[in-house]
Amino acid sequence: MADNQFPIGFPVQYTPAAHPENSPLQGRFCRLEPFDIERHTEDLFNAYLTDSDGKNWTYLPYAAFDDLAKFKAWAQKTCTGADPFFYAVIDPENGHAIGLASYLRINPSAGSIEVGWINFSPLLQGTRASTEAMYLMMQEAFRLGYRRFEWKCDSLNAPSNRAAKRLGFTFEGIFRQALVYKGRNRDTAWFSVLDSEWPVLQRGFEQWLLPDNFDAAGRQIKKLHAP
Repeated sequence: MADNQFPIGFPVQYTPAAHPENSPLQGRFCRLEPFDIERHTEDLFNAYLTDSDGKNWTYLPYAAFDDLAKFKAWAQKTCTGADPFFYAVIDPENGHAIGLASYLRINPSAGSIEVGWINFSPLLQGTRASTEAMYLMMQEAFRLGYRRFEWKCDSLNAPSNRAAKRLGFTFEGIFRQALVYKGRNRDTAWFSVLDSEWPVLQRGFEQWLLPDNFDAAGRQIKKLHAP
């Protein structure tokens, strides 16, 4: 009788997910290595210097670094813990780190995990490797047993909003006045992918990443997750 009066969620038999492992994720166009302060910091600093107009930093909670020692100190404080758990995105052709991304808000018992702290240098932006890096992190999260993979960004950050939708995330809404950063308001847009949605998305990524989906100049032939 009580169930008819008060609807409840569907039953779930769930084993808590595992924490991200301290091992690399290998793709065709990039490799994700757990962040290492000695191996990756200088490469990343130099890669970020290619952002000549500073637009990369607009929606990040920190400003651009003009000094390697300051960047290394920030990375030591921010990028070496278990949550957030950072990866450096590696260019397989030269072994250099050209971007950062992390898992955060890692909740194995609830089965939810977020991708964030994404800072891809101009050397990585708009490349096959940038898409593959996100694919590798999504694939690993669901392999580890998570039910929900989250993406959040400033609602005014149009490139990040577009990227989430292109990657197959579902828009869930806006958390108004969620944060204050750099002395300004942030309304936060929420997106997610569920484990039940992943198999179809995974096939789309794998088809998009095939070498024959790109012409001689590296331009895509079919769009990602196009109907």
